[in-house]
Amino acid sequence: MAAKTHPSRSGASRAARDFGRAAGGALVFSLPMLMTMELWWLGVYVERARLLVLVLSTLPLLVLLSRHIGFERTRRWRDDVFDGVMALGIAAAVCTTLLVLFGAITADTPPDEWIGKIAIQMVPAAIGAMLARSQFGAGSDGEEVEDEEEPYGGELFLMGVGALFLGFNVAPTEEMMQISHQMTEWHALATVVLSLVLMHGFVFAVGFAGGSEVSPEEPWWSAFVRLTLPGYVIALTISLYLLWIFARTDGLDADGVLAATVVLALPSAVGA
Repeated sequence: MAAKTHPSRSGASRAARDFGRAAGGALVFSLPMLMTMELWWLGVYVERARLLVLVLSTLPLLVLLSRHIGFERTRRWRDDVFDGVMALGIAAAVCTTLLVLFGAITADTPPDEWIGKIAIQMVPAAIGAMLARSQFGAGSDGEEVEDEEEPYGGELFLMGVGALFLGFNVAPTEEMMQISHQMTEWHALATVVLSLVLMHGFVFAVGFAGGSEVSPEEPWWSAFVRLTLPGYVIALTISLYLLWIFARTDGLDADGVLAATVVLALPSAVGA
């Protein structure tokens, strides 16, 4: 009997541990935004069609993220879809609990408003829940998660996830728009150069975890063209996407949209 019940206990314990890590990851990654008033108000007045696009585009991102770094190692896409839905569910529970605790959602809050507030906060929380396994230590078997070399497409995808997360922190703030308004063309150009330098340095020079190594035979410009430039294009694209989601592009001319995108691409590039 002991031999038969031990595996089930072990499975339940592992599931509880994974759930706890996911909830912890959702909390750590989303807490700064859960305590930001701009995001509370964005959940009220942003068009519901844009919020729907945000949530619907998050699920496939989480499924792909599960394929790379999930709650546990998976072999079937069905398991990745389950993990993605689970991450969204955990994120919704964490965000709802804290927004109620902070008084941002009360018994008098209309359903449309609390749904909007939760939906806009779920994205960073769900990413944090999905990243919990790699960030908080061990794999599902109790062993340390080892860094594995990602294929080229996987590296670009993970750059996009990093750009989305860090850009999400900054995009709703008024300061980001104020910076873009007071910048000149030379400031914008210098910001682009700085973003590229930071990206290339973080990935190849300073030895951050997850960075790439360049063989001595490979010239510096090859790595720059192969990863840094595509990564910056991804950061720009993610930045423009977030500006549209948060209605920051409304009422701006082409120059204003470009300036705001370049400004937001700086933190997005660092995230990438």
